[in-house]
Amino acid sequence: MKKTLVILASLLITSLVSPSIAAGDAEAGQVKSATCMGCHGLAGNSTIPNFPKLAGQGEAYLIKQLQYFKSGERNNAMMAGVASLLSDQDMEDIAAYYSIQTISENSAKGSAEQIELGRKIYVGGKMETQTTACIACHGAKGEGIPTAGFPAVAAQHAEYTASQLKAFRQYSINKQTGSDGVERVNEMMNNVAMGLTNEEIDALSQYIAGLH
Repeated sequence: MKKTLVILASLLITSLVSPSIAAGDAEAGQVKSATCMGCHGLAGNSTIPNFPKLAGQGEAYLIKQLQYFKSGERNNAMMAGVASLLSDQDMEDIAAYYSIQTISENSAKGSAEQIELGRKIYVGGKMETQTTACIACHGAKGEGIPTAGFPAVAAQHAEYTASQLKAFRQYSINKQTGSDGVERVNEMMNNVAMGLTNEEIDALSQYIAGLH
C-alpha cells in the first residue's frame, strides 16, 4: 500500500514539463548575493534556523521562488522588498551561484522514536490520510529533482522545514474555516501537508535535517 503513494507522486512528476533553466553567471551571482548573506549566511549556509540554507539548491527552484516573492504570489515582506530590486538576470545569476555551493552538514535531533516516525512518513507516506511519500519528489537523500523544479531538502534547518510544512497545511485550514493564518500555496504540497499533525511535521523535519 505504501508503494501506491510513491507511485502516485511519481506519476505527478512525469506529467510535469521540466522548467528551462537560464544560463546564470555564478561569478556575478556571488557579488549580487552580498545582500543575502545577512539572513542566508556565507555561501548560502544560514546559521539562523528560521532562515533557509540556499547552498546546493536547484537553479530553477530558486529562480521560481524569487519570482514568487517579487510578484507577491509568495507572501513575505522581507523577501518581497529584496526581490523587488532584482532583475530576471540578477535572479538567474544568484541562483547559479547558490546552486554550486555545498550545503553545510546537519543532524537529526530528537528521540529514536521521533526520527523513526519522520522516516516512515518520508519513505512511505501516510495511508490513512493519503499523504504521499516525500521520497517521490525529494529523493532518498533529499536532493530533490532539479530538472522538475523540486527542491533539495536534505540538511535543511528543521525549524525552517517545519514552518513551511505548517504554512502549506494552513492553506487548507484557511480554505475550510475562513481564517487568515500565514499560508503558502502549492497544490501538491498543500495536499501533502494537510494530513500531517504537528507531531508528525516536527518528526519529519528532524528526519530531513539529518539526510545527506
